Amino acid sequence: MGASQSISTQSIHEFTVKDAKDKDVSLKTYEGKVLLVVNVASKCGFTNSNYTQLTELYSKYKDRGFEILAFPCNQFLKQEPGSSQQAHEFACTRYKAEYPIFGKIHVNGQDAAPVYKFLKAQKPGFLGSSIKWNFTKFLIDKEGYVIQRFGTITPPLAIEKDIKKALGEA
Repeated sequence: MGASQSISTQSIHEFTVKDAKDKDVSLKTYEGKVLLVVNVASKCGFTNSNYTQLTELYSKYKDRGFEILAFPCNQFLKQEPGSSQQAHEFACTRYKAEYPIFGKIHVNGQDAAPVYKFLKAQKPGFLGSSIKWNFTKFLIDKEGYVIQRFGTITPPLAIEKDIKKALGEA
């Protein structure tokens, strides 16, 4: 579920994660880009609105240095029950996602992916660091540091002004 870096890692770019086909992907690939990291699920009440808006944001900003990194997670009422590949196919087929859909991970607990341990340490939530539900979003600056954390109920389009500011467009 990713490399074994400690949460003291200074930048998200220092992590390696698995893609939907279980191949290693270095997040160094995304140096210099503004990132929105999201834990996704295909059977959640927030799925349609989030995936639709994520696709819209990506289409609008992908050529301006913006990338979305989606991590399927089955920890919340088992709302991502299939394989990593099925989660990838769902997002790409149903919602025309062109951004990376990585391998399924845990975002909480002892088995939480190292990249999520890092994200939560950088920006704890309102009631502590644990992820409360699907579609929690982390906005990352071009250097790989967490700028902001947004809960499930914050729609992706509500973050647009923050994305523009991180891109240096505001």
